[in-house]
Amino acid sequence: MPSEPRESKRAPRARMTASQRREQLLAVGRGLFATKGFEGTSVEEIASTAGVSKPVVYEHFGGKEGLYAVIVDREVRALTGALTGALAEGGHPKAMVERTALALLGYIESSEDGFRILVRDSPVAQATGTFSSLIGDVATQVEHILADQLKRNGLDPRTAPLYAQMLVGMVALTGQYWLDARQPKKADVAAHLVNLAWNGLAGMERKPGLIGG
Repeated sequence: MPSEPRESKRAPRARMTASQRREQLLAVGRGLFATKGFEGTSVEEIASTAGVSKPVVYEHFGGKEGLYAVIVDREVRALTGALTGALAEGGHPKAMVERTALALLGYIESSEDGFRILVRDSPVAQATGTFSSLIGDVATQVEHILADQLKRNGLDPRTAPLYAQMLVGMVALTGQYWLDARQPKKADVAAHLVNLAWNGLAGMERKPGLIGG
């Protein structure tokens, strides 16, 4: 007599811990905000994508604004750490410009969604730190480096804040362009940035290369 087919038993899905659920919502929100922006993303969509109910999102973050604020804060800290780390190494000013450019481009390469979120404007970002305010903070750190360089060349060091904004702004805007273009390679973009920043239009090299290879 043939045996009766056994009922397939599925192992119950393991419930996420509160910490795991929070990280899942952050990952889901990060992807949606990067693609659709703050205004274009709803709590309903975040919850649906994460496979939870809307109250779960409110429980962890108080709403869309809270989730967005945490994501922006994380990205600001990640990018700030990369840029300040590049500046903290010291050394020749040209090498510092090179490292800063590579740090920004490297962050874009490894955290594309995060960078897209930072360069967008939103009411929440204005409260937690916009990309422009972040770049302004980096420019402030660059001022003393440029002031020393200006002194050595017999130029007015009081113009250092202005040149710091120009230099860091140039790197940041190039990064925004490269986010979508992705051409040429990261090292080549950095080399051309340093070429313009260090040599100026009048002294640009035909085939710029990086100090670090």
